[in-house]
Amino acid sequence: MSARDLITNKLREAFSPESLDVTDESHLHEGHTGHRPGGETHFRVHIVSPAFEGKSRIERHRMINATLAAELAGHVHALAIKAQTPGETRR
Repeated sequence: MSARDLITNKLREAFSPESLDVTDESHLHEGHTGHRPGGETHFRVHIVSPAFEGKSRIERHRMINATLAAELAGHVHALAIKAQTPGETRR
């Protein structure tokens, strides 16, 4: 299973999102710290879930980082996060 698929599955299970987009941006970081041949090191996540209601941006990021702790301690070097509630996407 690819790192992208693993991240996607873990976030779906943890947050039951209304929408989720996980993008591998490793190719944009060639030559930078943490990049490895074959990619799967740098990801961008946009997730919309009711689980973030009443949570600050920092709390949302911490929730996602905790869910992906094993990946972040291993092969994933960087994770850009945009975490919103369903109501925030309608504004």
